[in-house]
Amino acid sequence: MIISMVFLVLILLLVAVLTVNTLNASKNARKLSEFKPFYNEKETEYYVNRLGKMIQCKTVSVKDSYDDTEFAKLRNVMTELFPTVHKVAEKMTFSDDCWIYKIKGHDENRNIMLMSHHDVVDVTGEWMHDGFGGEIADGKIWGRGTVDTKTPLFAEFSALEELLSEGFVPPCNVWIGSSHNEEIGGDGIPTALKYFQENNINFEVILDEGGALIEPPLGGMKCDKCGMVAVHEKGRISLICTANANSNPASLTTADKMTPIERMSAFINEITTNDVFIRRINPQVEAMFKHLGPYCGFPMNMLFANLWIFGGIIKKVMPKINAQAGGLIGTTCTFNNIDGSSASKKCTAKAFVRPVDEKDFHEDLKKFEQIAEKYDIIVEMTEDSEYHGPADMSKPQFEYTMNCIGEVFPQYPASPFILPAGTDARTLTDVCPCVLRFAPIKLSAQQLGSVHSENENIDVDSVANCVAFYKHYIKNYK
Repeated sequence: MIISMVFLVLILLLVAVLTVNTLNASKNARKLSEFKPFYNEKETEYYVNRLGKMIQCKTVSVKDSYDDTEFAKLRNVMTELFPTVHKVAEKMTFSDDCWIYKIKGHDENRNIMLMSHHDVVDVTGEWMHDGFGGEIADGKIWGRGTVDTKTPLFAEFSALEELLSEGFVPPCNVWIGSSHNEEIGGDGIPTALKYFQENNINFEVILDEGGALIEPPLGGMKCDKCGMVAVHEKGRISLICTANANSNPASLTTADKMTPIERMSAFINEITTNDVFIRRINPQVEAMFKHLGPYCGFPMNMLFANLWIFGGIIKKVMPKINAQAGGLIGTTCTFNNIDGSSASKKCTAKAFVRPVDEKDFHEDLKKFEQIAEKYDIIVEMTEDSEYHGPADMSKPQFEYTMNCIGEVFPQYPASPFILPAGTDARTLTDVCPCVLRFAPIKLSAQQLGSVHSENENIDVDSVANCVAFYKHYIKNYK
């Protein structure tokens, strides 16, 4: 009887703690409120028509080739649209056409940078409107670059053009960085990085593409969009695995020796079918759950408010939700470019590894190599492998960015997340402790899916609101 009573009391205490934590999380979260438009219909039309001139420049980047014709056309358009910026700013060009603009502030020892690349992928497939027409139809502007990423670039320049025309002097140096070959992983921003390093130029915050106002990433949320700010990009590690026609390890000796292909197949099977890598809810994912949890319904809000007890369950469930969710809690590995034949004396395979945490990856790599050794397989890392650290979310610039989203878009919650894709900004973590990836554009599922696909478009009011965000961000930065 006494044991039953003690057990009941403990259960009640646990329920009370879980409930209090859930209520506190909800109480401390920003309350969503009604959005009030910043611009009227005429002003919105003005912005969209100007953006259309940029969309009409076919700045397609091509691997191992550069034709300046359309890029020169865009430079002329930018000079025409933003004369004050071009008068006030110091402009530098790196590689063929990577723009770096510097607007001096009151404190010239401090720097922030806004980024958006101006190259695009080519138009393919069937489009409802001209892919480079910048046409306005159905409340949207259509064309390559409307999402990725000429709209944010237009808005950054528009914000500075208007502020500078009013006589505004920023509190610190404001930079704009825009590369001409982001889409092909080019040398634009990496070349600019060398300049920053050589001149000891560091940034308090860098804001690039990567996140946006998108549909909620968690089910059951009480909003139709979330401001998702990428604070980290998964690493890109390429491992070349080679099985030569040498003797098999003793543990695999059979009547017939295993061929290099058989050993490679067994190795790949063990890596891909067993959970060999470390899994954990890292700080970026934990922060995402804590930011979004209060806007979820029961029981998700309780789970995310009490990760101390439910974290283990969530960690096990995430990989079963989908591969992308599972990729947030640890290293992922896929094999491709497998080369070998029955007559070949060796078999090679390329493993594409995406680590989240650098320390965990070193342990994961040891495990990977141990399994490879078991099958007498040599592992070599390629020179193009890269890992860049996450943003420091304890920096005031992170909190400032989150607050700006709430102030400009009060109807949406904001949250950090880990970006599986790649941006130019990842290379700048050596000169900035707080590299963030957020473009203030509202995107439907179709619009998000139109990136690098057909019918890329954005709502006309999103263009104006994008300008409003950058004006607010620059004007109120301390």
